[in-house]
Parts: sequence; C-alpha cells; structure tokens
Amino acid sequence: MLARELFATSTVNRVEADTGLDNIPEQRALERAGFVREGVVRGARYRCGRFYDRVLYGLLRSELEGDAVVLPA
Repeated sequence: MLARELFATSTVNRVEADTGLDNIPEQRALERAGFVREGVVRGARYRCGRFYDRVLYGLLRSELEGDAVVLPA
C-alpha cells in the first residue's frame, strides 16, 4: 500500500527494500507486495561485530501499474 501511495503522489519511478538473507518471512512479504528480488548484497550490514548479507528488492512504477507510466498531475 505504501508503494502505491508513493507512486500515486510523486514522480518516483523506483522503490527499494532490503532484508536479511535469513529473514524468509519478510522476503515472502515483499514478494507478495510485488517487489522483485534483484540479488544479494554481500557484507552490506554490520551488526554485533560481524558483516551480514542483505537481499535487495525493487519495485518499478511500470510493474505496479502495468506497462503505462502514469505520473500524478
């Protein structure tokens, strides 16, 4: 819903999201929301003395609205 609102009220063309490589429930939620898995960003997050990989997702305006690119007036 947030991505739809952003596309409806701005001219942004892309929304990105990322999550931990081991966070399968969040990955599934992003995919259900229409985000496309674009790849693994290795060593992208540092926490508790260790680097962790992240999974990058993207959603383009055209993917959410079909082929037509609709910008707000």
